Amino acid sequence: MLVLDSSRTNTALARRAARRFLQASCPWADVNDVLLVVSELLGNAVRHTEGVWLLRMSCRREGLVVEVHDSSRTLPAPRPGDPVNGGGFGWGIVQQLASSVTVRPHRAGKSVQAVWYPALQPQAA
Repeated sequence: MLVLDSSRTNTALARRAARRFLQASCPWADVNDVLLVVSELLGNAVRHTEGVWLLRMSCRREGLVVEVHDSSRTLPAPRPGDPVNGGGFGWGIVQQLASSVTVRPHRAGKSVQAVWYPALQPQAA
C-alpha cells in the first residue's frame, strides 16, 4: 500500500511514488492511465480545496484502488471543456479511464475512489 499526504510531499513527488508503486506492485495496470487519474485527482484537490490531501493506493489480485481524500465537501461535477483557457476535461478523463469511480462525502470533506479491475484490462494482441 502507498499512503502519502500533502503535509509531507507535493503532487509531483506523489506521482513519482505512484509510478514506482505501480511498477512494483501492480504490473498489469496501465501506468499512464493510472498516473493521469492520480494527476487529475490531486490537481483537483489542490485547486478546489484549502486543506490537505491524502493519496492512498492499494493493489490486490482483485483490483487496483486509488483514493484521494480532501477537505472539500463539494462533489466533483462535469463541466464543459474549455480548449482555449484550459480546464473542464479532468473529471471526464477520470471517469473514462477507471473501471469505476465513487465519490463519498464525509464530515471532513470527501473521498474520490477510482478502481481498475485486471479482468477488464485490454489484452495484448
